[in-house]
This record gives sequence, structure tokens and C-alpha cells, in this order.
Amino acid sequence: MTVETPRVKTITLELQDWPGHRAGQHVDVRLTAPDGYQTERSYSIASAPEDAYVSLTVERLDDGEVSPYLVDELRPGDELELRGPVGGYFAWDEQSGGPLFLVAGGSGLAPFRSMLRHHRASGSSVPVRLLCSARSLELLIYREELRKLAADDLVEVSITLTRDAPDDWQGYRGRIDPMLLSTTAWPVTEDPLTYICGPTAFVETAAAGLVALGHDPGRIRTERFGGTGR
Repeated sequence: MTVETPRVKTITLELQDWPGHRAGQHVDVRLTAPDGYQTERSYSIASAPEDAYVSLTVERLDDGEVSPYLVDELRPGDELELRGPVGGYFAWDEQSGGPLFLVAGGSGLAPFRSMLRHHRASGSSVPVRLLCSARSLELLIYREELRKLAADDLVEVSITLTRDAPDDWQGYRGRIDPMLLSTTAWPVTEDPLTYICGPTAFVETAAAGLVALGHDPGRIRTERFGGTGR
């Protein structure tokens, strides 16, 4: 396990007979209590198809049924029941084209980590812009990996901090709005392929902002999660 923030961990899984996945897909994790009660939640796959393992990045929600166990209780050697990979609408590979604009809120970065790793491993020439929103720099997951990705000439990484920012912060501040989107998104004339992942309100705001700027709704793919129950 890798501790990303005080509430977020990345879990590495060794799976038998794994059929492989596409970047952007997810799995369903099922937990069964001693009394037989079962609950299931979906988590984006954070590892690339080329990685030798499957990883999930999980944010603990206090009222969740699955995430507190995965973040606080799971130990090396424990077994999990998984179903997947699931989903094709939110997946990306070279044939999907671009240019790519990826918009992430909080742990919504997970599927984009898979996409960006796949982009690099496959030698893709598709240009990518990534916009990440986090409450603070300390709560931004994959910080070191994002720094390395930003060194790639084909990948531009922009970060906006919505609450606390260091005094010497050179990135953006505040929530995502049409002004920030107009600054960081590809021009409408480039006909970008956009993926947005994060809490429901975040996704709806970002998608609506891009459409208002003239972006084709048919080129915008969204994946959202609620604030409770995970």
C-alpha cells in the first residue's frame, strides 16, 4: 500500500487470471461480513494496462461501507473479491485520438493516472493537458508522479488549489470555472477529446463550463461519484 494523503491510499493487487484492462476502466469490490451481509463499490483502476499489477486508489469516507475497510483495515496478504474490468465508455487508448483534456477533482485523478501511464508506455504521440483540482498541495494525490509527467513535452499539467496554497505557489487558485477552463483547455478549434472525473457537482460544473465555451458535448466523457457511500 502507498499512503497518498491522510485519507487516501493506493492498494496494489496481485490477481490470478486477470484478463487485462483498458486505461479508464474500473472494478467492483465486494465485501462480505461474517453475518453474510454484502456490500459493493466501484473503484477506478489506477494502474496502466502495461503494469504487472492492478492498483486502486481509495479515499476513505467516514460514512462509507467499503472505503474505511480498504484504507484502514486491509493488510498485505488479505484477499478481496473483485469483478471486472468494467466499462468502456470512459476508457482511452491511442485509437481514441485526441488531443486529450483530462479534468480531475480529488481522487478523480485515479483513472487519469492509468491513462497517462498508458500514454507513456505505448509511446503515444497524442498531446495531453491535465487539469487537477485539490483542496491543498498536501491533499493532491500522485504529487511526485505528476511532477515527472509534467517533464514530458507531450503532457501539460495544471493544478488549482481550492483552499490552502503555499505562499510561493505558482499554480492556479480557486475552484474550476469557465475562466480557468478557457485558460487550460485546448482551443475549441482543436476538437479535443475531454474526460472529466470527480464528485458529481464538480463534474457537472466542469462539463457545463466547457459546453458554454463552445466545446462539443459529444466529445466530453464524464465519470462521477457521490459524496457518500463509497
